[in-house]
Amino acid sequence: MRRSAGALRHNLARARAFAPGRRVWAVIKAEGYGHGMEWAAAALAGHADGFSVSCIEEALALRESGTAAPILVLQGPRTAADWERCARHDLQPVLHDEQQLGMLAGFRGELPGLWVKLDTGMHRLGFAPMKAQALFEQLRDHPAARRGLHWLTHLACADQTAHPQNAEQLDRFSHAVAELPGHRSLANSALVMSGGAARPSRTEWIRPGIMLYGPSPMEGEVGPERDLRPVMTVTAPLIAVKRLEPGACVGYGATWTADRQTRAGVVAMGYADGYPRHAPTGTPVLVQGRECPVIGRVSMDMLEIDLTGVPDAIVGDTVTLWGEGLPVERIAEAAGTISYELLTRVAGRLRVIDID
Repeated sequence: MRRSAGALRHNLARARAFAPGRRVWAVIKAEGYGHGMEWAAAALAGHADGFSVSCIEEALALRESGTAAPILVLQGPRTAADWERCARHDLQPVLHDEQQLGMLAGFRGELPGLWVKLDTGMHRLGFAPMKAQALFEQLRDHPAARRGLHWLTHLACADQTAHPQNAEQLDRFSHAVAELPGHRSLANSALVMSGGAARPSRTEWIRPGIMLYGPSPMEGEVGPERDLRPVMTVTAPLIAVKRLEPGACVGYGATWTADRQTRAGVVAMGYADGYPRHAPTGTPVLVQGRECPVIGRVSMDMLEIDLTGVPDAIVGDTVTLWGEGLPVERIAEAAGTISYELLTRVAGRLRVIDID
């Protein structure tokens, strides 16, 4: 697997271009969407305004690796001790639940910022928007909010620009916090790319995630269409080439049968490496810059491809599974999933080569 720090920084610059003047929480949770969390933080040091992670444990790992930038913890504290850890390590937690609010009552520490999440329609985490004023009055004099009490929400359908729920959620959020002080953050990658974050508002912070790594979050698009560059390119060697006669079956379950003389190749990549087992026959790979289809079922450590269209392919050639020249969205679509899942499932046994 090759990963490009230059591509990561380029994509961050694209996020800023979509939302000029906004500050950026670069989302590097889930091991930097499979690329390596500490690596992503180091690559974006001095370029992002802060980093966004899922949980306290991820935030602490960043601090231990030397990251000094602001860190937003999206799931916030889960225990009373977590509030103390946020203060000790200069973390900005998200408050989204009544139980957290109860634990906060016994905490007297000072935080660099406290963010309150409002549930404007996704119905996952967050307080009802109608509670925003009461929460402000309850929290404004608390030491945890002394250096800033801020507001955020998350859109459920931002990747579908015409979906009516987007406007409904934006209206609920804007109305709930219209008269309240503090920063606002609501723009994920999809809202950033749709232009929603660039509209005149008090949305100071954007939260780009998937777009930083190259894929487009928008339905029916691939990253290169928006000048996003793949940060991850997954490759594997061609380890065998053979000729199949008509009627020959390939792989477990004999699900694919040659209907003509076929030149087939075996690639040292399987579902134990993070390639989707359910990728069907026809899913593309690249060999010598030309597309070849997967044939038969993906195995644990190998998959088979039709090399008929690349007659000069030989053992030792590099096969691209996704990345440069082959957007991961295409493999995700073929496999009936999303690019996020493929990137985050890449196995640790792949050798990583850093470039740029």
